[in-house]
Amino acid sequence: MFDASEAPARSGAPAAPPAPVPAAELPALRRRTSAVLIASQILGGLGVPIGIALAPVLATEVGGSEELSGLGPTASVAGTALLSLPLAALMTARGRRPGLVLAYLIGALGAGLVVLSTLVESFPLLLLGMAAFGAGSSANLQARFAAADLAEPERRGRAISTVIWATTIGSVLGPNIAAPVGRFFRGGPVSEQAGPFVFAAGIFLMSAMVVGALLRPDPLLTARGLAPQDEASAAGRSLRAGIAAVRASPMARLALTTVAVSHTAMVSIMVMTPVELGHHGAGLQLIGLVISSHILGMYAFSPVMGWLSDRFGRLAVIGLAAALLACATLLAGTASGSHGQTAAGLFTLGLGWSAGLVGGSALLTDSVPQAARAAVQGLSDLTMNTAAGVGGAVAGVVVARAGYGWLNAIGACLLLPMAALALRRALAPSAPPRD
Repeated sequence: MFDASEAPARSGAPAAPPAPVPAAELPALRRRTSAVLIASQILGGLGVPIGIALAPVLATEVGGSEELSGLGPTASVAGTALLSLPLAALMTARGRRPGLVLAYLIGALGAGLVVLSTLVESFPLLLLGMAAFGAGSSANLQARFAAADLAEPERRGRAISTVIWATTIGSVLGPNIAAPVGRFFRGGPVSEQAGPFVFAAGIFLMSAMVVGALLRPDPLLTARGLAPQDEASAAGRSLRAGIAAVRASPMARLALTTVAVSHTAMVSIMVMTPVELGHHGAGLQLIGLVISSHILGMYAFSPVMGWLSDRFGRLAVIGLAAALLACATLLAGTASGSHGQTAAGLFTLGLGWSAGLVGGSALLTDSVPQAARAAVQGLSDLTMNTAAGVGGAVAGVVVARAGYGWLNAIGACLLLPMAALALRRALAPSAPPRD
């Protein structure tokens, strides 16, 4: 049913919040919102990993050089970054629902462009398609903040982690579906490697339909209606206000650093692992299994990270993230062709990313006023994906010229600023968290 409170105003003014929800109805609304987000995450999770697994392969195939292999996934990460602020601006003005729907639609368009690029053998078109495809990942990432909009402060970590966990089902199946879906296109005009992107386009369209039809009332607009009047002003919702909120909060700066470093280390190593496995005789099926184990680590244990974050604090989980990521770089970087050790390293890499994303996202939401949260969350995704995009681009060159081991060593060095900031904040006098 159409909700008039969420309709765009003709004047371009932000959408008015819906009528305040009675306190007795909030638990049911939280459950409904979580269920819709979980459904969209399961669907979106089927589509996004196809790009993770096949983008380096297609970039090498269409571009004709292994040094270009990192640019395929990098374009996807860059697209996620570039779309973060426009989507955050749309969500700030209109709510989570229109932003998530638009992101999934752009992702579907990008998947179609990827397929077209292989037919016309255009590397620039491939990069453009992968950049648009990254909008699907942006939608999946933003959904974690939608889950936090209505969550109680003491349960934010678990609310965020539950939605992240929902991606497990699709994300583990996605890379393994790539091979059989690809075989369906064998012998046709669409290549076996590009065929799974046709499937991804359909999945993103289904995700857009689920969110568009069912995410009502909008969680962000509802949360604004529940916020104290002094935190609900439109002036506090701009990107400038978001930047000011981060500058004013040391914990928010640590949170931004955590999600950026965790994501950069993970993406840089992950995108080059299929190429490294290929060098040591791994086929598409084995590559899919290794990426699935990695994604299992990323998502399946996120509820544990959320519980730890709420029970022992955000800083403890950030410290755990640094330790797990360091262990992952050691395992993967010294595998020397051992597929089992590489898989163990990638699984641990996923666990470290999960701890960093859950702990950092919860800390970021805790550390800024409600009115500025959507803008700050968009800034967070811009920062983490821009950094990861640079890391992915550099990763291909590092592996081609120095080797996969050196890439992991550089990834370990990236963890030092995050660990140092976390230790500094842990030793500093504590301040009461925001509601």
